[in-house]
Amino acid sequence: MSGDRLQECFGRCRNENRAALIGYLTAGDPDPATSEKLLCALAEKVDILEIGMPFSDPMADGPSIQAASERALAAGTHMDDVFRLTAAVRKAHPDIGIVFMGYANVVYVMGYEKFAESAKRHGADGVLLVDIPPEESHDLDAALKTEGLHSIRLLAPTSSEERRKLVAANASGFIYYISLTGITGAEIGELDSIRKQVDEIRHLTKLPVCVGFGIKTPEQAASIADFADGVVIGSHFVSQIAEHLSDSCAMIRAVGDAAGTMLEAFRAGSGRRE
Repeated sequence: MSGDRLQECFGRCRNENRAALIGYLTAGDPDPATSEKLLCALAEKVDILEIGMPFSDPMADGPSIQAASERALAAGTHMDDVFRLTAAVRKAHPDIGIVFMGYANVVYVMGYEKFAESAKRHGADGVLLVDIPPEESHDLDAALKTEGLHSIRLLAPTSSEERRKLVAANASGFIYYISLTGITGAEIGELDSIRKQVDEIRHLTKLPVCVGFGIKTPEQAASIADFADGVVIGSHFVSQIAEHLSDSCAMIRAVGDAAGTMLEAFRAGSGRRE
């Protein structure tokens, strides 16, 4: 894949001897106009931006991100808004990696080919749908490949060796390792166990291995960044929106400040990376 922004992002981070900071927000939360400012504020600090496609039943997500989807949908957010917001971020940040994250229903209703074409045209680099397993993703994968988009895959502590090999063989962009058996925003798993799992996945793939779910503090993020290629943070950033719903300016500052604090923790710990 030529002009591969995701791999360029990971390459820049390797040159800085640190993990990539991957930040998530739900598009349209708390409303499309404010969401554009929030996404751009987060994009100022992170290496890769995960843009959540709001959905009425986000079953893999905890209360914070569920509430974000509810706010976005209540504000009338549609996929046209998601694409428009993505294009605005891409225009402001031409080098950032952008990944769509969400659920199969949203994409299926739109049609895989139409979705993939629109995602690429508006500036996305990859797609992660949490509820389409690799055994059932052939049509989606074909549509994404046609448009030069990455198929991001999930692995979990409960993933079998067979599933790990299958994911490693079919993923592109990076592999997202879920650090716990639960929903987003839960407590992070045991650090030594996460490190062991990441090491085992690396034996199966040359793709970057990123870790997410349950990472809430700079200290936790820096500990994961010591051995992972990237750290995914979502609920912590989304919670800044909920805490400042009455003041959009404070909300935008809080998201940017939270991401900046995480990035500084990465840079401070970069000398410990193996």
